[in-house]
Amino acid sequence: MTVIVVANPKGGVGKSTLATNLAGYFAAQGEWVALADLDKQRSSHAWLSLRVDTLPKIEEWAIDVDSSAKPPKGLEKAVVDTPAGVHGNRLSLALELADKVIVPLQPSMFDILATQDFLTRLSKEKAVRKGAIQVGVVGMRVDARTRSAEQLHRFVEGLDLPVLGFLRDTQNYVQLAAHGLTIWDVAKSRVEKDLEQWEPIIEWVSKK
Repeated sequence: MTVIVVANPKGGVGKSTLATNLAGYFAAQGEWVALADLDKQRSSHAWLSLRVDTLPKIEEWAIDVDSSAKPPKGLEKAVVDTPAGVHGNRLSLALELADKVIVPLQPSMFDILATQDFLTRLSKEKAVRKGAIQVGVVGMRVDARTRSAEQLHRFVEGLDLPVLGFLRDTQNYVQLAAHGLTIWDVAKSRVEKDLEQWEPIIEWVSKK
């Protein structure tokens, strides 16, 4: 089983958007996938409740931070969504479970500074240093025409981490999420540009 944790202590950077669509991809491929949510608000699990039975199945993995976090037996993939300000027990648990960590990052200086500190913390983790956990960055809601996008590009170029890709600023994710959908659940012609942007991200998460 592969566990992918989506984490950034900065709120509003697109963690749930990334986590739900990633789980949606694995489900669309016919894999047995579960979505866990370490946020007390359980927004990702609330999203799961909106999915109709005819859509590819995504299991709900209820993790209690104070007890065993064993996933359902036989699970192939798991995606773990994390809360803003993730630290302490929740961060420790997420990293204990993780094979890969994706850090979503928006092109604003506040997000960049907050994420820089978090990436520094991650780099000091023993499992990351030894390569047991792989870490990658995804730019979220990026408009390539803006100066803030240029700042984001400069920042990630200086990281000793792979930049998995940049997802554009589009209402597709918002509109689909309102119905429990992902970009993998609708006609390709509707989300063609978005699917193209996901290709390098999918390639990275699929590598052993």
